[in-house]
Amino acid sequence: MDLPQGCWHRVHNPGGEPFVFIEVQRGSYFGEDDIERKEDDYGRV
Repeated sequence: MDLPQGCWHRVHNPGGEPFVFIEVQRGSYFGEDDIERKEDDYGRV
């Protein structure tokens, strides 16, 4: 699945089997300091 740049997204495993999610980034910048969290169930900032 391709998501447009800037769209909000969230991953959820509704099944009982283990779930492996692989995120692939494309472009010239691959840092993580631009992450914006709309909601966070784990209290990260």
